[in-house]
Amino acid sequence: MATNTSSKFDNITCKVLIQSGSPALYQLKPKEDNIGTLTRMTLGEKNPNKINKTILLVGETGAGKSTLINALVNYAMGVKWADDVWFKIVEEERSQSESQRVSQTVSQTSDVIVYQIFGFEGKPLPYSLTIIDTPGYGDTRGFEHDDIISQRLLDLFLSEDGVHEIDAVGLVMKGSENRLSDRLRYIFDSVISPFGKDMEKNIVALISHSDGVTAENVLEALKEANIKCAKDKDGDTVHFMFNNHQKTQKTNKNNVALKGAWDFTMYQISQFADFLTKQSPQSLMTTIEVMKYQTRLTACINNLQDRIKLIDLKQTEIQQNQEALKKHEEEMKNNEMFTVEVDEVYKAKQKVNRERRLWALGLNYGGAVCCTVCEETCHYPCTLAWYPKHCEVIEDGYCTVCTRGCPASVHVKEEQCIDCEGECSDESSHVKTPWIYVTKTRKVQKTLKEMKEKYEKIKAGGEDKSSLFETLEKNLEELHKEKDRLLEESFQHVVKLKQIALNVNSLSTHVHLDFLIEKMKEKGDTEKKKKLEEMQSQMDKDKGMKAAMHYGFGKLREAVGVGKK
Repeated sequence: MATNTSSKFDNITCKVLIQSGSPALYQLKPKEDNIGTLTRMTLGEKNPNKINKTILLVGETGAGKSTLINALVNYAMGVKWADDVWFKIVEEERSQSESQRVSQTVSQTSDVIVYQIFGFEGKPLPYSLTIIDTPGYGDTRGFEHDDIISQRLLDLFLSEDGVHEIDAVGLVMKGSENRLSDRLRYIFDSVISPFGKDMEKNIVALISHSDGVTAENVLEALKEANIKCAKDKDGDTVHFMFNNHQKTQKTNKNNVALKGAWDFTMYQISQFADFLTKQSPQSLMTTIEVMKYQTRLTACINNLQDRIKLIDLKQTEIQQNQEALKKHEEEMKNNEMFTVEVDEVYKAKQKVNRERRLWALGLNYGGAVCCTVCEETCHYPCTLAWYPKHCEVIEDGYCTVCTRGCPASVHVKEEQCIDCEGECSDESSHVKTPWIYVTKTRKVQKTLKEMKEKYEKIKAGGEDKSSLFETLEKNLEELHKEKDRLLEESFQHVVKLKQIALNVNSLSTHVHLDFLIEKMKEKGDTEKKKKLEEMQSQMDKDKGMKAAMHYGFGKLREAVGVGKK
């Protein structure tokens, strides 16, 4: 058996022999650079006059994504059985514990990797390939890690040098799958939910570890889980099957079987290639819109919850003032300097973590975008933006989240000292960290004079003042109006998602519905409450959605330590 690369691949200089034999195994060493927050691996030189097809792959660790990527690359390069070689652009997937260790070629801080295969058009593909790999969804690192992956995909789609249309989304599953596990349903939900409704006809099943017989169990599992996929003329999910034996060493005993496995996989890849040729690519404009709305929805509701907490604490403070006025009415009437103790509400800065990227050269990735006028956290974690004006919650130069809709110019993202009032000077030795605003209370002594100064307002055109009690009630009324406005904004975000998202029955939407329904009930808005309940009812009927929720909320419980001894 041959042990050297077929001469037709001599021009490929970025290869390293990693195992002699039949086939000889070579590790490709593509050019590595970054698109925003992602790692990009490029093999060959791009010809702008050539067509490119883009594939997004998603699946569990161990499903066979890496092996499939290697197979697609070898097919694109024109590798034949007789060449007796196999090229690897990525390592085959390992166990979860192994995959959490650093890869030999790519830092695991990236998680989303873009592979570009140029220069092989016509051998036999008439186009070049871009393959987006999304490892890490649904692993043990928690919801925040999954959100970071989604944010990085958005970064890829928004970047001038990124991806602006997709030809196929491949759901990679093992041929032995009899049902979609809660984990796998959660993974698919996480990826599919941002796409617009027009993406459904581009989503296909890629069945790995196949024995060559149509995996009816896999197709039935996808149907049962209500996964939206492209359908063939018979109404079945469009699918392609592959085995994982291409790098298996040949012997006299297994040569015939391996040849059959090779021919089967390459035929299936050719069918997938035909599908890509015939399929119109889908623009990601709608996907970007959905992703932005999802980001804004989450940021809006997170901010809403913080402000409702602030409202509740302010209400408690007002009630304490009212009780103190009643209890010590005579003492205060005779002595305005008489003091009472109350819980005063105030805003503070709290340290948060920032995801570190060594290649970012200290630029402002990670952390939070905060409004210094409203003293509110508008977006955390903000994994993409260098500066507030680049953040997804900023639209047309103004914030879509904070109370006053302030301009980006009054928002900050840089590290600050959380113990000082205002910013420390550059020469300060104080430790500066990423931070967010939080609402706290502190015990303070208040006099009647101080209460009046804080709450009473001079009426326009006169010196008469409302009573302190009346002023406190007006303050409460204003706070409730603010809460109503925020609820309406959040409701409109959900309505917009329902109009444009391919999979509105997603975990990212469901986690907010209980909260919104309860607040609409408190407000007495039965019409909006009914609409939200109808959406929730649809999700509750979706068996696949239930599975995703079960796994997703299980992850959430693990993250906060619920159930741990």
